[in-house]
Amino acid sequence: MHTLKIVAGGMVLLAICVLASRLIGGEGHALAVARGALVFLPIWLALAGVNMWFGVTRAGYTVSDEAPLFLLVFAIPGSVALLLWWRYSRV
Repeated sequence: MHTLKIVAGGMVLLAICVLASRLIGGEGHALAVARGALVFLPIWLALAGVNMWFGVTRAGYTVSDEAPLFLLVFAIPGSVALLLWWRYSRV
């Protein structure tokens, strides 16, 4: 259940990054979406790493237990962000 909440939080963060990029950016709609998706990726990588760190240090899991969950937590929203970037950077 915790993993689903974290992935959902990643999707919300992606939406916030895209919307913020559209509001701040002076370029067209499509390029702003692409930029917001790219800005999201390093932020999400860091936050997914923090989630893994909490799992190892606070919850008592080993790194080998947390590593597959880290990949899953990062990959789902990260894949959506890359898909958005790919789709909207070609306009």
